[in-house]
Amino acid sequence: MSKLAFTSHASSRMQQRAIPYIVVDLLHRYGRSARSHHADVLFFDKSAVKQLTRDMGGPRGMKVIERWLDVYAVVADDGSLITVAHQGRRHLRRR
Repeated sequence: MSKLAFTSHASSRMQQRAIPYIVVDLLHRYGRSARSHHADVLFFDKSAVKQLTRDMGGPRGMKVIERWLDVYAVVADDGSLITVAHQGRRHLRRR
């Protein structure tokens, strides 16, 4: 997987919303991707959380990041991270 380039907007939002870099990295490695408004939205779905739990050493290891499992990231086609945020409500996928 390629490295994400952070825009200044994304860096500002990470700081404002107290989202650590490691969470964005985990989203990039484990998160599910869905296309929305000409960009990819990365989020943790059930299977991503299951895989992450296995790799983190079980539920005890997940305690460290469980507060950020509702975070999503928006990545542009050129690979730059546009923004990150906490999901305020459940996102419904369009078919």
